[in-house]
Parts: sequence; C-alpha cells; structure tokens
Amino acid sequence: MSGLILAIETSCDETAAAVVDDALAVRSSVVASQIDLHAPFGGVVPELASRSHLELITTIVAEALTEADASGADLSAIAVTSGPGLVGALLVGIAAAKALALGWGVPVVGVNHLEGHLASVYLARRDVPFPHTALLVSGGHCMLTRTARPGSYTLLGETVDDSIGEAYDKVARYLGLGYPGGPVLDRLAETGVDNLGFPRPMLQDGYDFSFSGLKTAVVNYVRQHPDFVVADVAASFVAACMDVLCTKIRRALEEFGDEAVAVVGGVAASPILRRRAQAVADEFGSALLIPPQSLATDNAAMIGIAGWQKFTALGGSDPRFGPEPDLRLVYS
Repeated sequence: MSGLILAIETSCDETAAAVVDDALAVRSSVVASQIDLHAPFGGVVPELASRSHLELITTIVAEALTEADASGADLSAIAVTSGPGLVGALLVGIAAAKALALGWGVPVVGVNHLEGHLASVYLARRDVPFPHTALLVSGGHCMLTRTARPGSYTLLGETVDDSIGEAYDKVARYLGLGYPGGPVLDRLAETGVDNLGFPRPMLQDGYDFSFSGLKTAVVNYVRQHPDFVVADVAASFVAACMDVLCTKIRRALEEFGDEAVAVVGGVAASPILRRRAQAVADEFGSALLIPPQSLATDNAAMIGIAGWQKFTALGGSDPRFGPEPDLRLVYS
C-alpha cells in the first residue's frame, strides 16, 4: 500500500476524518455535520460544538480508516487542523491526532484550515496549474489570493468586515429563514427577481470586500416595506453578492491572466456562484477549479491534501503545537 495520511478536521461544526494517499487521491472521507444541533440557536454554539466533536471523533476516525481499508500501521503521518477556528473544537481534533500519532508512532502535522480550503482545488483537478487565482469564501472568511505553488500565497484582497457566509446567515436569520442561510437564500433567489437595487459594496475598489453595508441595506428595505416579497429580497441580495465576487475575479484575471481560477470554501457549494464563476472563467479561457459540492464545505480530505504537501516539504510539526483560533495564512 502506498503512503497514507489520516486527516482530522474539527475547526467548527463538522467532525471529519479522511485518508489521503501520497498521490493526493482521497481513499475515504467521512463528515458528521452538526447543523441540526445548532439550527435552533441560529448559529454555531461553541460549547455544543466541542462536546459533539468529543462524542463523535473516535467513531468518525474509525469509519474513515475502515472505508479506506487502512490501519495505523499503514500511515505515514496524521494531519489535523490547528486553526483558525473555535478553540475548544480545535483542541478536540488536535488531542485526538496527537494521541493516535503517539500510539502508532507516526508524526503529526498541524494544518492551517485556510490552506486546506486552498488545497481543495486538487479535489477538482489533480494537475493543478500554477500560478492560479483563488477566491476563498466561507462562513468566516472572504479573500482573493494568488497561489504560486503549494504553500506560497499572495494576498490580493480580503473582507474589511463580514465574510460573505456571515452576511448570508445574518440576512437569512433576519428574514426568519433559519440556519444555515446560504442554501435557503440560494433556493429562493432562483425563484425571485433582482429588482431592489441593493448596493454592490467596494465594487470598484481594488480587491477588498465588504458585506456589512449590503446586509444593512437588506434590513432597512425589509423594515420600510412590510409587504416585501421574500424571494425578490433573496434574489436581489444574492445578485449583489455574486456581482461583487465575480467582479473581483474578473479584475484579477484581467491583471494576471492566470490560466486557472479556483473558488473554494463553503460558499463554493452555491450553485449560483458556480454558474457565475464559470461564466467569468469562460470569458478569459481559464479553467475553473472548484471542488465537488459535497467537498466544498469543511471536510478532512482537503486537510489531508494540505497535510501531505506540508509533510513532504517540512516533515512533522513540533509535537508541542496547540490550537490557534486566529491563525492566518503566511504570505510570500
């Protein structure tokens, strides 16, 4: 059997484990979502998330190994998300990874969750072109980067306030649509009309993003129009978000001419974003690198890919590492 890495992801509200081989092929991927646990609260409750990870982690890891027909004896290393994320949730995954690594006598590799998302392009295409433009959009992050090679990134722009996923959830919560907000707003947007003229914040301002003002515009409109049509509000909000994201992608492709553009992170599961991003990529003859919908949200397969790349380049991490809830990407 070729070299294998076991990967563990517990940064927020998914308990995930995967086995990835040294050719970056995913042998197994198991994800247990906590959406139903947190939905009554309208968002993730950190203490509940940590407890759920603690209850599930052993079972999820065992399922991933069984699905891959692997055991500890087959592993070259264990990769685990070290940040960013909820400190208690991260701690559960790191403790599990270190215990298993000690028992099996293999190194452990701490992986930046954001690098995991950027590495998820390999879930879309194994022969990834470099450099490529990458838009990372999720519940906690919104940034546009260029990836020169695995582990080497240049930041083009990032949000100055809310992430796009956070804006989706806040708007959905205000409209009484439940949690998470992205899927339901997208579904409604497909049936509504973009006719409310919501602003496109920072549309002409370089590569940075802002979504707080757009969220406020939605709230103000709903307050002033009690007879609002929810599908039209959704369509107008989503269209504004997509216009901003796709304008930034287009600007980067115009400036750099990369042959590929990646869209990664939980918001990349949006069918509307996938269509809009594909149209922009087609304008420039660029390939769109986007993970399958099932692997766009948090998962351990992406952590395994990033873990292999880091392990190959740097070896195992210092075993004293711990959770880093505010961990950022290192740009070079």
